Amino acid sequence: MTGLALGLALDLGTARTRLLLSAPGRHSTAISERPSACGDPGARRWPVRHGMVADMPGCAQLVRGALRDAVTEQHPPLERVMLGVPVAASRLDRRAAYAAVSSAAGCRVTMVEEPLAAAVGCGVDIADPRPRLLLDAGAGIAEAVVIRDGEIADAGAVQVAMGDPAEGTGCSRYARERVAAMVADLIARIPAALRATARQQGLLITGGGARDPELARRLCAELRITVSPAADPANATVRGLACLLSTVENTRKDLHDDHQ
Repeated sequence: MTGLALGLALDLGTARTRLLLSAPGRHSTAISERPSACGDPGARRWPVRHGMVADMPGCAQLVRGALRDAVTEQHPPLERVMLGVPVAASRLDRRAAYAAVSSAAGCRVTMVEEPLAAAVGCGVDIADPRPRLLLDAGAGIAEAVVIRDGEIADAGAVQVAMGDPAEGTGCSRYARERVAAMVADLIARIPAALRATARQQGLLITGGGARDPELARRLCAELRITVSPAADPANATVRGLACLLSTVENTRKDLHDDHQ
């Protein structure tokens, strides 16, 4: 970013959308959060499904509303949005997300895979050559990844309804079973020479699903691995995106400035 430009970290979740502003010399720590819904109260639409943009006009409306709440006339011009996308997002999914956000924000959009951003938000050294396991358990999609040498080396994903433990609607038994099986498959695919190191480092859980203690217990028992929910799991992705804003101009290996 140059001059008095403003950057925005944007986590478009299935259930909740989170924003964090960043400007030169005044990095904000206040996260703006709202339901990922648009439209009138009597006819609300949820344009993000299983972590993907399913309704581009609705998503653009959602982002415009979020920007009106978060960005005031006292802020400098918005120059860039750092947008999280699932690892499982297809090229078409990424194009839809890019189109919706860029039309609403009117600036450059950089897309980063959400589990990688979540790892940064938790203080993980993503450049470490040793493999690190992370499970990002959102409301509509759970993704398990192996992070190594600054990138996602392998990943698995399942579409699930994780619920909200804060409201007494945690993961279902079926969702926990699917997630545990997905993580087990991922670990089995790690090269044998690296698998022991990955297991020693344990599994870090981010996303709202990390607040469900039964999910962590199930994973620990079935995988026989140390499982650690992040300290602030629901906000890990947006905080990581905000951290990456300051490096976007110098980092091209993992970050993509367009929808190609």
